[in-house]
Amino acid sequence: MAENFKDQIGTMTPKLLPKVKYTIAVASGKGGVGKSTVSVNLALALSKLGFKVGLLDADIYGPSIPLMMGVEGKPQIYQESGSNKMLPLENYGIKLMSIGFLIDDNNPVIWRGPMASGALKQFMSDVEWGELDYLIYDLPPGTGDIQLTLVQTIPLSGAIIVTTPQEVSLIDAKKGLKMFEKVNVNVYGIVENMSYFIAPDTGNRYDIFGSGGGENLAKELNTKFLGGIPIDPRIREGGDNGKPIVYEMPETQESKIIIGIAEKLNETLSANNSTENDIEIEL
Repeated sequence: MAENFKDQIGTMTPKLLPKVKYTIAVASGKGGVGKSTVSVNLALALSKLGFKVGLLDADIYGPSIPLMMGVEGKPQIYQESGSNKMLPLENYGIKLMSIGFLIDDNNPVIWRGPMASGALKQFMSDVEWGELDYLIYDLPPGTGDIQLTLVQTIPLSGAIIVTTPQEVSLIDAKKGLKMFEKVNVNVYGIVENMSYFIAPDTGNRYDIFGSGGGENLAKELNTKFLGGIPIDPRIREGGDNGKPIVYEMPETQESKIIIGIAEKLNETLSANNSTENDIEIEL
């Protein structure tokens, strides 16, 4: 009985990935909010907290993880029980897989939903991830049929949603949360990217895209506000140069904020897992 109940609410050890403790989707209702930047730096922040972390670039149509993690090359392929298996590439202590490792950079990926979901299944079943505490999925932006198909394909412990403070982004972030609700995936919190800007010469704070949007949305949707990441050119430069700020400049305030977001996420997941175990014992 307990086993069936846990299957309904979402097990923390998906059958496709039995050696992975938590699988977390990083999603956004629209493009341009810095979702991949958050995915990369969140993975590195969790690693800095001592966890074994993998990062799966599920943005089949616009894979940016290879560039942002400073990785080139193709995964090694070996045979196991008559099937081809792939070893993930690795950098900064993070195991990585992306369609970007397998295609020409200059050729667009033109796939329909079933082909995209099939590729993701291969990235889970045919990649030797080993034992991981966290596998982070960088999802494609949006809430259409393709995103829904991918979310239904991926075994997920939960998701976080990235937004900016401006209203147009918040509207789409709300749609993103509703998408996860439809497939019974918990949303563990909202991250507000480009939250504000601190002028380096004066120290003055400027709320370029508004203020309080992400926090207010989290309250409205009854989820956690995990934190607000300020605008800083070094974050953008780190992504463009393959040297993410959390790894390259861990002493900066921006890196500490992202590490704080990772701590809050882990605390939430640990508490949720503990509650599920209590329910299982009671049953």
